[in-house]
Amino acid sequence: MKLQGQIVDIQNKRIYKGEITLVNGRISSIEEKNHNIDHFILPGFIDAHIHIESSMLVPSEFARIAVKHGTVATVSDPHEIANVLGVKGVEFMIKNGKQTPFKFNFGAPSCVPATNFESAGAIIDSDGIKSLLENPDIKYLAEMMNYPGVFFDDEDVLKKIAWAKHYNKPIDGHAPGVRGEDISKYINAGISTDHECFTYQEALEKLQKGMKILIREGSAAKNFEALIDLLPEHYENMMFCSDDKHPDDLIVGHINQLCARAVAKGIDVFKVLKAACVNPIRHYNLDVGLLNIGDAADVIVVEDLKDFKTLQTYINGELVFDNGESLIKPVSFNNLNNFNCEKKKVSDFKFESSSKQIRVIEALEGQLVTNEIIEDALIDEGNLISNIEKDILKMTVVNRYHPVPITIGDYRDQKPAIAFIKNFGLKEGAIASSVGHDSHNIIAVGVSDEAICKAVNLIIENKGGICAISNSEEKTVSLPVAGIMSDKDGESIGKAYADLDKFAKKLGSKLYAPYMALSFMALLVIPSLKLSDKGLFDGRDFKFTSLEFD
Repeated sequence: MKLQGQIVDIQNKRIYKGEITLVNGRISSIEEKNHNIDHFILPGFIDAHIHIESSMLVPSEFARIAVKHGTVATVSDPHEIANVLGVKGVEFMIKNGKQTPFKFNFGAPSCVPATNFESAGAIIDSDGIKSLLENPDIKYLAEMMNYPGVFFDDEDVLKKIAWAKHYNKPIDGHAPGVRGEDISKYINAGISTDHECFTYQEALEKLQKGMKILIREGSAAKNFEALIDLLPEHYENMMFCSDDKHPDDLIVGHINQLCARAVAKGIDVFKVLKAACVNPIRHYNLDVGLLNIGDAADVIVVEDLKDFKTLQTYINGELVFDNGESLIKPVSFNNLNNFNCEKKKVSDFKFESSSKQIRVIEALEGQLVTNEIIEDALIDEGNLISNIEKDILKMTVVNRYHPVPITIGDYRDQKPAIAFIKNFGLKEGAIASSVGHDSHNIIAVGVSDEAICKAVNLIIENKGGICAISNSEEKTVSLPVAGIMSDKDGESIGKAYADLDKFAKKLGSKLYAPYMALSFMALLVIPSLKLSDKGLFDGRDFKFTSLEFD
Protein backbone atom coordinates (compact mmCIF):
# COMPACT_ATOMS: atom_id res chain seq x y z
CA MET A 1 0.00 0.00 0.00
CA LYS A 2 1.20 3.50 -0.82
CA LEU A 3 0.19 6.81 0.79
CA GLN A 4 0.89 10.14 -0.87
CA GLY A 5 0.67 13.57 0.72
CA GLN A 6 2.58 16.28 2.54
CA ILE A 7 4.80 14.25 4.87
CA VAL A 8 5.34 15.81 8.30
CA ASP A 9 8.83 14.95 9.58
CA ILE A 10 8.58 16.01 13.22
CA GLN A 11 12.12 15.03 14.20
CA ASN A 12 13.77 17.04 11.42
CA LYS A 13 11.16 19.81 11.43
CA ARG A 14 10.33 19.68 7.76
CA ILE A 15 7.31 19.06 5.54
CA TYR A 16 7.72 17.72 2.03
CA LYS A 17 5.75 16.09 -0.78
CA GLY A 18 6.27 12.37 -0.68
CA GLU A 19 5.09 8.78 -0.76
CA ILE A 20 5.08 6.20 2.03
CA THR A 21 5.01 2.48 1.28
CA LEU A 22 3.40 0.15 3.84
CA VAL A 23 4.30 -3.56 3.82
CA ASN A 24 3.12 -6.10 6.41
CA GLY A 25 2.03 -3.41 8.82
CA ARG A 26 5.30 -1.46 8.75
CA ILE A 27 6.79 1.42 6.80
CA SER A 28 9.11 -0.05 4.19
CA SER A 29 10.08 3.18 2.42
CA ILE A 30 9.59 6.94 2.48
CA GLU A 31 10.40 8.86 -0.71
CA GLU A 32 10.19 12.45 -1.78
CA LYS A 33 7.87 12.54 -4.75
CA ASN A 34 6.17 15.41 -6.54
CA HIS A 35 2.35 15.33 -6.65
CA ASN A 36 -0.65 17.61 -6.25
CA ILE A 37 -2.04 16.16 -3.00
CA ASP A 38 -2.57 18.73 -0.26
CA HIS A 39 -3.43 16.63 2.79
CA PHE A 40 -0.82 15.86 5.46
CA ILE A 41 0.60 12.55 6.69
CA LEU A 42 1.94 12.35 10.24
CA PRO A 43 2.29 9.93 13.18
CA GLY A 44 -0.86 9.19 15.16
CA PHE A 45 -1.83 11.08 18.30
CA ILE A 46 -1.34 9.59 21.78
CA ASP A 47 -3.26 10.42 24.95
CA ALA A 48 -0.46 10.32 27.53
CA HIS A 49 -2.72 9.76 30.53
CA ILE A 50 -6.33 8.63 30.52
CA HIS A 51 -8.71 6.47 32.48
CA ILE A 52 -10.66 4.74 29.72
CA GLU A 53 -13.43 3.93 32.20
CA SER A 54 -14.30 7.63 32.51
CA SER A 55 -15.55 7.58 28.93
CA MET A 56 -18.17 5.13 30.25
CA LEU A 57 -17.05 2.87 27.41
CA VAL A 58 -15.15 -0.39 27.47
CA PRO A 59 -11.76 -0.14 25.68
CA SER A 60 -13.00 -1.65 22.42
CA GLU A 61 -15.76 0.97 22.14
CA PHE A 62 -13.42 3.77 23.17
CA ALA A 63 -11.11 2.72 20.34
CA ARG A 64 -13.88 2.86 17.75
CA ILE A 65 -14.42 6.55 18.51
CA ALA A 66 -10.86 7.67 19.29
CA VAL A 67 -9.50 6.63 15.87
CA LYS A 68 -11.92 9.11 14.26
CA HIS A 69 -9.80 11.87 15.77
CA GLY A 70 -6.43 10.39 14.77
CA THR A 71 -5.66 8.83 18.14
CA VAL A 72 -3.80 5.53 17.72
CA ALA A 73 -2.71 4.82 21.29
CA THR A 74 -3.30 5.70 24.93
CA VAL A 75 -1.34 5.47 28.15
CA SER A 76 -4.17 4.13 30.29
CA ASP A 77 -4.42 3.83 34.06
CA PRO A 78 -7.16 1.24 34.83
CA HIS A 79 -7.45 2.23 38.48
CA GLU A 80 -11.17 3.00 38.16
CA ILE A 81 -12.14 -0.60 37.45
CA ALA A 82 -9.35 -1.83 39.75
CA ASN A 83 -10.98 -0.03 42.67
CA VAL A 84 -14.16 -1.97 41.90
CA LEU A 85 -12.80 -5.39 40.91
CA GLY A 86 -9.08 -5.46 41.63
CA VAL A 87 -6.67 -7.31 39.34
CA LYS A 88 -9.62 -9.06 37.66
CA GLY A 89 -10.78 -5.64 36.42
CA VAL A 90 -7.35 -4.79 35.01
CA GLU A 91 -7.28 -8.13 33.19
CA PHE A 92 -10.71 -7.38 31.69
CA MET A 93 -9.44 -4.07 30.27
CA ILE A 94 -6.35 -5.67 28.75
CA LYS A 95 -8.30 -8.54 27.19
CA ASN A 96 -11.04 -6.32 25.78
CA GLY A 97 -8.54 -3.82 24.37
CA LYS A 98 -6.47 -6.54 22.70
CA GLN A 99 -9.44 -7.49 20.55
CA THR A 100 -8.94 -4.29 18.54
CA PRO A 101 -5.95 -2.93 16.56
CA PHE A 102 -5.84 0.13 18.87
CA LYS A 103 -2.72 0.37 21.05
CA PHE A 104 -3.80 0.53 24.68
CA ASN A 105 -0.87 0.74 27.09
CA PHE A 106 -2.11 -0.09 30.58
CA GLY A 107 -0.37 0.63 33.87
CA ALA A 108 -0.41 -1.12 37.23
CA PRO A 109 -2.76 0.92 39.46
CA SER A 110 -0.62 2.05 42.39
CA CYS A 111 -3.39 3.20 44.72
CA VAL A 112 -6.22 0.71 45.15
CA PRO A 113 -7.85 2.02 47.22
CA ALA A 114 -6.67 5.58 46.65
CA THR A 115 -6.60 6.15 50.43
CA ASN A 116 -7.42 4.30 53.64
CA PHE A 117 -10.19 6.81 54.36
CA GLU A 118 -12.77 5.29 52.01
CA SER A 119 -14.30 1.93 51.09
CA ALA A 120 -13.37 0.38 47.76
CA GLY A 121 -14.27 -2.92 46.19
CA ALA A 122 -10.73 -4.27 46.14
CA ILE A 123 -7.17 -3.87 47.41
CA ILE A 124 -3.99 -4.19 45.36
CA ASP A 125 -0.96 -4.30 47.69
CA SER A 126 2.73 -4.34 46.76
CA ASP A 127 2.59 -8.09 46.03
CA GLY A 128 -0.28 -7.45 43.62
CA ILE A 129 1.70 -4.64 41.98
CA LYS A 130 4.67 -7.00 41.55
CA SER A 131 2.53 -9.59 39.77
CA LEU A 132 1.06 -6.93 37.48
CA LEU A 133 4.43 -5.39 36.62
CA GLU A 134 5.73 -8.84 35.66
CA ASN A 135 3.15 -8.81 32.85
CA PRO A 136 4.63 -7.39 29.61
CA ASP A 137 1.21 -5.87 28.86
CA ILE A 138 1.69 -3.56 31.86
CA LYS A 139 3.91 -0.67 30.74
CA TYR A 140 4.34 1.45 33.88
CA LEU A 141 3.36 2.06 37.51
CA ALA A 142 0.28 4.26 37.31
CA GLU A 143 -0.14 7.54 39.14
CA MET A 144 1.14 7.49 42.71
CA MET A 145 -1.73 9.41 44.27
CA ASN A 146 -0.64 8.58 47.79
CA TYR A 147 1.93 11.36 47.85
CA PRO A 148 1.77 11.58 51.67
CA GLY A 149 2.85 7.93 51.66
CA VAL A 150 5.94 8.95 49.69
CA PHE A 151 6.67 11.90 51.98
CA PHE A 152 6.40 9.74 55.12
CA ASP A 153 8.13 6.63 53.70
CA ASP A 154 5.12 4.34 53.88
CA GLU A 155 6.48 0.79 53.59
CA ASP A 156 3.96 -0.56 51.06
CA VAL A 157 4.16 2.58 48.90
CA LEU A 158 7.94 2.34 48.75
CA LYS A 159 7.72 -1.37 47.87
CA LYS A 160 5.44 -0.56 44.91
CA ILE A 161 7.90 2.05 43.67
CA ALA A 162 10.80 -0.37 44.16
CA TRP A 163 9.08 -3.04 42.05
CA ALA A 164 8.59 -0.54 39.21
CA LYS A 165 12.29 0.27 39.33
CA HIS A 166 13.13 -3.45 39.43
CA TYR A 167 11.19 -4.03 36.20
CA ASN A 168 12.56 -0.79 34.70
CA LYS A 169 9.11 0.68 34.15
CA PRO A 170 8.28 4.41 34.47
CA ILE A 171 6.40 5.71 37.51
CA ASP A 172 3.60 8.21 37.00
CA GLY A 173 2.90 10.97 39.48
CA HIS A 174 -0.08 12.77 40.96
CA ALA A 175 0.90 15.69 43.17
CA PRO A 176 -1.58 18.59 42.90
CA GLY A 177 -0.16 21.76 44.40
CA VAL A 178 2.88 20.00 45.88
CA ARG A 179 5.92 22.31 45.83
CA GLY A 180 9.31 22.90 47.44
CA GLU A 181 11.05 20.18 49.43
CA ASP A 182 8.03 17.90 49.24
CA ILE A 183 8.04 17.74 45.45
CA SER A 184 11.81 17.26 45.46
CA LYS A 185 11.44 14.18 47.68
CA TYR A 186 8.59 12.92 45.48
CA ILE A 187 10.73 13.24 42.34
CA ASN A 188 13.78 11.73 44.02
CA ALA A 189 11.69 8.66 44.82
CA GLY A 190 11.68 7.98 41.06
CA ILE A 191 8.35 9.53 40.06
CA SER A 192 8.72 11.07 36.63
CA THR A 193 5.46 12.75 35.51
CA ASP A 194 2.62 14.89 36.78
CA HIS A 195 -0.70 15.68 35.14
CA GLU A 196 -2.19 17.54 38.13
CA CYS A 197 -0.55 20.98 37.84
CA PHE A 198 -3.11 23.76 37.92
CA THR A 199 -0.80 26.79 37.83
CA TYR A 200 2.02 27.88 35.55
CA GLN A 201 4.48 28.32 38.42
CA GLU A 202 3.77 24.89 39.87
CA ALA A 203 4.36 23.21 36.51
CA LEU A 204 7.50 25.28 35.88
CA GLU A 205 9.04 24.25 39.20
CA LYS A 206 8.37 20.60 38.47
CA LEU A 207 9.83 20.89 34.97
CA GLN A 208 12.95 22.59 36.34
CA LYS A 209 13.34 19.74 38.83
CA GLY A 210 13.23 17.12 36.06
CA MET A 211 9.58 16.05 35.82
CA LYS A 212 7.65 15.56 32.59
CA ILE A 213 4.49 17.70 32.71
CA LEU A 214 1.24 16.70 31.01
CA ILE A 215 -1.14 19.38 29.79
CA ARG A 216 -4.57 18.04 30.73
CA GLU A 217 -7.87 18.98 29.15
CA GLY A 218 -10.62 16.60 30.16
CA SER A 219 -14.34 16.93 30.70
CA ALA A 220 -13.92 18.31 34.22
CA ALA A 221 -10.26 19.25 34.76
CA LYS A 222 -9.09 21.84 32.26
CA ASN A 223 -5.50 23.05 32.64
CA PHE A 224 -4.65 23.85 29.01
CA GLU A 225 -4.86 27.63 29.35
CA ALA A 226 -2.87 27.64 32.59
CA LEU A 227 0.02 25.56 31.22
CA ILE A 228 0.19 25.96 27.44
CA ASP A 229 2.60 28.92 27.54
CA LEU A 230 5.24 26.54 28.94
CA LEU A 231 5.21 24.44 25.76
CA PRO A 232 7.35 26.62 23.45
CA GLU A 233 10.36 26.36 25.79
CA HIS A 234 9.71 22.98 27.41
CA TYR A 235 8.23 21.00 24.51
CA GLU A 236 10.80 18.21 24.92
CA ASN A 237 9.37 17.41 28.36
CA MET A 238 5.63 17.94 27.93
CA MET A 239 2.75 15.80 26.67
CA PHE A 240 -1.01 16.12 26.13
CA CYS A 241 -3.65 14.14 27.97
CA SER A 242 -7.34 14.15 28.74
CA ASP A 243 -7.24 12.14 32.01
CA ASP A 244 -11.05 11.79 32.18
CA LYS A 245 -13.24 12.35 29.13
CA HIS A 246 -16.97 11.69 29.00
CA PRO A 247 -18.47 10.05 25.90
CA ASP A 248 -20.22 13.12 24.50
CA ASP A 249 -16.93 15.05 24.54
CA LEU A 250 -14.99 12.12 23.05
CA ILE A 251 -17.37 12.02 20.10
CA VAL A 252 -16.48 15.65 19.32
CA GLY A 253 -12.71 15.41 19.59
CA HIS A 254 -9.62 14.24 21.43
CA ILE A 255 -5.89 15.12 21.34
CA ASN A 256 -6.42 16.68 17.89
CA GLN A 257 -8.36 19.48 19.60
CA LEU A 258 -5.41 20.34 21.85
CA CYS A 259 -3.11 20.46 18.83
CA ALA A 260 -5.49 22.84 17.07
CA ARG A 261 -5.74 25.12 20.10
CA ALA A 262 -1.97 25.19 20.58
CA VAL A 263 -1.29 26.03 16.92
CA ALA A 264 -3.97 28.73 17.06
CA LYS A 265 -1.89 30.37 19.82
CA GLY A 266 1.01 30.63 17.40
CA ILE A 267 3.07 27.78 18.85
CA ASP A 268 5.35 26.06 16.34
CA VAL A 269 3.54 23.05 14.90
CA PHE A 270 6.56 20.76 15.27
CA LYS A 271 6.75 21.53 18.99
CA VAL A 272 3.04 20.82 19.33
CA LEU A 273 3.33 17.51 17.49
CA LYS A 274 6.37 16.55 19.58
CA ALA A 275 4.12 16.69 22.64
CA ALA A 276 1.18 15.00 20.93
CA CYS A 277 2.92 12.21 19.02
CA VAL A 278 6.56 11.70 20.02
CA ASN A 279 7.16 12.30 23.72
CA PRO A 280 4.76 9.64 25.07
CA ILE A 281 6.45 7.00 22.93
CA ARG A 282 9.89 8.00 24.13
CA HIS A 283 8.96 8.29 27.81
CA TYR A 284 6.92 5.08 28.13
CA ASN A 285 8.86 3.06 25.52
CA LEU A 286 5.68 2.38 23.57
CA ASP A 287 5.44 0.09 20.57
CA VAL A 288 3.99 2.85 18.39
CA GLY A 289 5.43 4.03 15.09
CA LEU A 290 6.89 7.50 14.48
CA LEU A 291 6.82 7.64 10.70
CA ASN A 292 10.32 6.24 10.25
CA ILE A 293 11.37 3.45 7.91
CA GLY A 294 10.93 0.15 9.75
CA ASP A 295 8.40 1.57 12.22
CA ALA A 296 4.93 0.18 12.74
CA ALA A 297 2.63 1.96 10.29
CA ASP A 298 0.71 4.00 12.88
CA VAL A 299 -0.12 6.84 10.54
CA ILE A 300 -2.84 9.45 10.20
CA VAL A 301 -3.90 11.60 7.28
CA VAL A 302 -5.23 15.03 8.22
CA GLU A 303 -6.81 17.76 6.16
CA ASP A 304 -4.48 20.49 7.41
CA LEU A 305 -2.15 21.43 10.25
CA LYS A 306 -4.58 23.98 11.64
CA ASP A 307 -7.72 22.07 12.64
CA PHE A 308 -6.17 18.57 12.32
CA LYS A 309 -9.39 17.10 10.94
CA THR A 310 -8.63 13.39 10.47
CA LEU A 311 -9.34 11.84 7.08
CA GLN A 312 -7.77 8.41 7.65
CA THR A 313 -6.20 6.49 10.52
CA TYR A 314 -3.92 3.47 10.12
CA ILE A 315 -2.70 1.25 12.97
CA ASN A 316 -0.06 -1.36 12.10
CA GLY A 317 -0.89 -0.60 8.48
CA GLU A 318 -4.56 -1.45 8.94
CA LEU A 319 -7.04 1.22 7.86
CA VAL A 320 -9.21 1.72 10.96
CA PHE A 321 -10.90 5.01 10.07
CA ASP A 322 -11.83 6.26 6.62
CA ASN A 323 -14.27 8.70 5.11
CA GLY A 324 -16.02 9.46 8.40
CA GLU A 325 -16.45 5.83 9.42
CA SER A 326 -14.69 3.82 12.11
CA LEU A 327 -13.71 0.43 10.69
CA ILE A 328 -13.02 -1.19 14.09
CA LYS A 329 -15.65 -3.87 14.69
CA PRO A 330 -17.67 -4.15 17.92
CA VAL A 331 -16.42 -6.72 20.44
CA SER A 332 -18.62 -9.04 22.49
CA PHE A 333 -17.89 -9.48 26.20
CA ASN A 334 -19.46 -10.57 29.46
CA ASN A 335 -20.45 -7.91 31.99
CA LEU A 336 -18.78 -8.06 35.40
CA ASN A 337 -19.74 -6.05 38.46
CA ASN A 338 -19.39 -5.62 42.22
CA PHE A 339 -22.53 -4.10 43.73
CA ASN A 340 -23.83 -5.04 47.17
CA CYS A 341 -26.19 -2.36 48.46
CA GLU A 342 -29.80 -2.25 49.67
CA LYS A 343 -32.25 0.52 48.74
CA LYS A 344 -32.34 3.49 51.09
CA LYS A 345 -35.03 5.32 53.10
CA VAL A 346 -35.45 9.10 53.17
CA SER A 347 -34.56 9.08 56.87
CA ASP A 348 -31.12 7.66 56.00
CA PHE A 349 -30.15 11.05 54.58
CA LYS A 350 -31.09 13.16 57.59
CA PHE A 351 -28.31 14.88 59.50
CA GLU A 352 -29.41 15.95 62.96
CA SER A 353 -27.72 19.15 64.09
CA SER A 354 -28.15 22.38 66.00
CA SER A 355 -24.99 23.95 64.55
CA LYS A 356 -25.26 27.54 63.34
CA GLN A 357 -22.55 27.13 60.68
CA ILE A 358 -21.25 24.31 58.51
CA ARG A 359 -18.24 23.51 56.35
CA VAL A 360 -19.20 23.56 52.66
CA ILE A 361 -17.37 22.16 49.64
CA GLU A 362 -17.03 24.84 46.96
CA ALA A 363 -16.86 23.21 43.53
CA LEU A 364 -14.78 25.14 40.98
CA GLU A 365 -15.53 25.11 37.26
CA GLY A 366 -12.84 23.33 35.26
CA GLN A 367 -10.91 22.20 38.34
CA LEU A 368 -10.71 19.08 40.49
CA VAL A 369 -9.50 21.10 43.47
CA THR A 370 -12.19 22.54 45.73
CA ASN A 371 -12.34 25.21 48.39
CA GLU A 372 -13.58 24.94 51.95
CA ILE A 373 -16.02 27.70 52.85
CA ILE A 374 -18.06 28.33 55.98
CA GLU A 375 -21.78 29.02 55.55
CA ASP A 376 -24.84 29.45 57.75
CA ALA A 377 -26.69 26.20 58.40
CA LEU A 378 -30.32 25.76 57.34
CA ILE A 379 -32.15 23.47 59.76
CA ASP A 380 -35.67 22.07 59.57
CA GLU A 381 -36.91 20.16 62.62
CA GLY A 382 -33.36 19.43 63.71
CA ASN A 383 -32.25 18.23 60.24
CA LEU A 384 -29.65 20.04 58.13
CA ILE A 385 -31.23 20.64 54.72
CA SER A 386 -30.33 22.14 51.34
CA ASN A 387 -30.48 25.91 50.98
CA ILE A 388 -31.62 26.27 47.37
CA GLU A 389 -31.64 30.07 47.49
CA LYS A 390 -27.93 30.18 48.44
CA ASP A 391 -27.06 27.17 46.25
CA ILE A 392 -25.81 25.15 49.22
CA LEU A 393 -27.06 21.64 48.49
CA LYS A 394 -26.93 18.42 50.45
CA MET A 395 -24.59 15.79 49.04
CA THR A 396 -24.15 12.15 49.95
CA VAL A 397 -21.75 9.27 49.34
CA VAL A 398 -23.24 5.79 49.83
CA ASN A 399 -21.08 2.69 50.24
CA ARG A 400 -22.05 0.24 47.49
CA TYR A 401 -19.76 -2.63 48.44
CA HIS A 402 -19.76 -3.77 52.03
CA PRO A 403 -22.58 -4.11 54.55
CA VAL A 404 -21.17 -3.51 58.03
CA PRO A 405 -21.53 -6.11 60.82
CA ILE A 406 -23.95 -5.52 63.71
CA THR A 407 -23.46 -8.90 65.37
CA ILE A 408 -21.94 -12.15 64.16
CA GLY A 409 -23.81 -13.20 61.04
CA ASP A 410 -25.99 -10.06 61.02
CA TYR A 411 -25.20 -7.14 58.71
CA ARG A 412 -26.68 -3.81 57.77
CA ASP A 413 -25.74 -1.19 55.21
CA GLN A 414 -23.39 1.57 56.31
CA LYS A 415 -25.14 4.89 56.93
CA PRO A 416 -24.71 7.36 54.04
CA ALA A 417 -22.12 10.09 54.55
CA ILE A 418 -23.44 13.64 54.32
CA ALA A 419 -21.89 16.97 53.28
CA PHE A 420 -22.96 20.21 51.60
CA ILE A 421 -21.71 21.67 48.33
CA LYS A 422 -21.90 25.01 46.52
CA ASN A 423 -22.05 25.79 42.77
CA PHE A 424 -24.05 22.80 41.53
CA GLY A 425 -27.00 25.15 41.09
CA LEU A 426 -29.86 22.65 41.15
CA LYS A 427 -33.26 24.27 41.74
CA GLU A 428 -35.21 21.03 41.54
CA GLY A 429 -34.66 17.30 42.01
CA ALA A 430 -31.30 15.53 42.27
CA ILE A 431 -28.56 13.87 40.26
CA ALA A 432 -26.66 10.72 41.22
CA SER A 433 -23.92 8.46 39.90
CA SER A 434 -22.01 5.29 40.73
CA VAL A 435 -19.01 6.90 39.00
CA GLY A 436 -17.36 8.43 42.07
CA HIS A 437 -13.58 8.65 41.84
CA ASP A 438 -11.76 6.63 42.81
CA SER A 439 -13.66 4.07 44.87
CA HIS A 440 -16.86 4.45 42.85
CA ASN A 441 -19.38 4.45 45.63
CA ILE A 442 -22.72 6.13 44.90
CA ILE A 443 -22.57 9.93 44.98
CA ALA A 444 -25.56 12.26 44.76
CA VAL A 445 -26.53 15.90 45.23
CA GLY A 446 -30.03 17.32 45.46
CA VAL A 447 -32.46 19.90 46.75
CA SER A 448 -34.13 17.62 49.32
CA ASP A 449 -33.64 14.38 51.20
CA GLU A 450 -36.56 12.89 49.26
CA ALA A 451 -35.02 13.73 45.88
CA ILE A 452 -31.58 12.46 46.94
CA CYS A 453 -33.07 9.20 48.21
CA LYS A 454 -34.99 8.63 44.99
CA ALA A 455 -31.92 9.27 42.83
CA VAL A 456 -29.70 6.99 44.93
CA ASN A 457 -32.27 4.20 44.73
CA LEU A 458 -32.38 4.49 40.93
CA ILE A 459 -28.64 3.81 40.88
CA ILE A 460 -29.07 0.85 43.24
CA GLU A 461 -31.91 -0.61 41.14
CA ASN A 462 -29.66 -0.51 38.05
CA LYS A 463 -26.59 -1.75 39.95
CA GLY A 464 -24.70 1.21 38.54
CA GLY A 465 -25.34 4.21 36.33
CA ILE A 466 -26.00 7.93 36.29
CA CYS A 467 -29.40 9.51 36.73
CA ALA A 468 -31.36 12.70 37.24
CA ILE A 469 -34.82 13.27 38.67
CA SER A 470 -37.18 16.23 38.67
CA ASN A 471 -40.55 16.60 40.35
CA SER A 472 -42.21 14.84 37.42
CA GLU A 473 -39.53 13.01 35.43
CA GLU A 474 -36.56 10.71 35.82
CA LYS A 475 -33.78 9.68 33.42
CA THR A 476 -31.17 6.96 33.89
CA VAL A 477 -28.18 5.71 31.89
CA SER A 478 -27.33 2.21 33.10
CA LEU A 479 -23.63 1.30 33.57
CA PRO A 480 -23.64 -2.46 34.16
CA VAL A 481 -19.90 -3.03 33.59
CA ALA A 482 -18.41 -2.60 37.08
CA GLY A 483 -21.02 0.09 37.69
CA ILE A 484 -18.89 2.55 35.71
CA MET A 485 -19.06 1.53 32.03
CA SER A 486 -21.80 0.81 29.51
CA ASP A 487 -22.20 -2.36 27.49
CA LYS A 488 -23.61 -0.31 24.59
CA ASP A 489 -21.86 1.22 21.58
CA GLY A 490 -20.06 4.53 21.94
CA GLU A 491 -22.36 6.61 19.76
CA SER A 492 -25.53 5.61 21.61
CA ILE A 493 -24.02 6.03 25.08
CA GLY A 494 -22.62 9.39 24.03
CA LYS A 495 -26.08 10.55 22.95
CA ALA A 496 -27.73 9.17 26.10
CA TYR A 497 -25.17 10.90 28.28
CA ALA A 498 -25.60 14.19 26.40
CA ASP A 499 -29.38 13.99 26.95
CA LEU A 500 -28.88 13.38 30.66
CA ASP A 501 -26.38 16.25 30.86
CA LYS A 502 -29.00 18.56 29.32
CA PHE A 503 -31.58 17.34 31.82
CA ALA A 504 -29.24 18.12 34.75
CA LYS A 505 -28.75 21.62 33.37
CA LYS A 506 -32.50 22.00 32.96
CA LEU A 507 -32.73 21.30 36.70
CA GLY A 508 -30.49 24.33 37.22
CA SER A 509 -26.86 23.23 37.07
CA LYS A 510 -24.57 25.79 35.47
CA LEU A 511 -21.50 23.53 35.47
CA TYR A 512 -20.05 22.57 32.08
CA ALA A 513 -19.99 18.87 33.03
CA PRO A 514 -22.10 18.37 36.19
CA TYR A 515 -21.72 14.58 36.28
CA MET A 516 -17.97 14.69 35.78
CA ALA A 517 -17.69 17.38 38.46
CA LEU A 518 -19.86 15.32 40.82
CA SER A 519 -17.72 12.23 40.28
CA PHE A 520 -14.65 14.03 41.63
CA MET A 521 -16.26 15.29 44.83
CA ALA A 522 -15.27 11.99 46.48
CA LEU A 523 -11.64 12.09 45.29
CA LEU A 524 -9.83 12.59 48.60
CA VAL A 525 -6.35 12.95 47.11
CA ILE A 526 -7.32 16.29 45.55
CA PRO A 527 -7.63 19.12 48.11
CA SER A 528 -9.27 20.91 49.77
CA LEU A 529 -12.56 19.43 50.99
CA LYS A 530 -14.11 16.19 49.71
CA LEU A 531 -16.57 13.53 50.91
CA SER A 532 -15.93 9.79 51.21
CA ASP A 533 -18.42 7.14 52.26
CA LYS A 534 -16.88 7.45 55.74
CA GLY A 535 -17.22 11.21 56.13
CA LEU A 536 -16.06 14.73 55.26
CA PHE A 537 -12.34 14.83 54.47
CA ASP A 538 -9.73 17.60 54.53
CA GLY A 539 -7.30 16.87 51.69
CA ARG A 540 -4.78 19.43 52.94
CA ASP A 541 -4.24 17.81 56.34
CA PHE A 542 -5.23 14.34 55.03
CA LYS A 543 -7.71 13.65 57.81
CA PHE A 544 -11.45 13.67 58.47
CA THR A 545 -13.07 16.90 59.59
CA SER A 546 -16.46 17.86 60.97
CA LEU A 547 -19.37 19.07 58.87
CA GLU A 548 -20.44 21.24 61.82
CA PHE A 549 -18.18 24.26 62.19
CA ASP A 550 -19.08 25.49 65.66
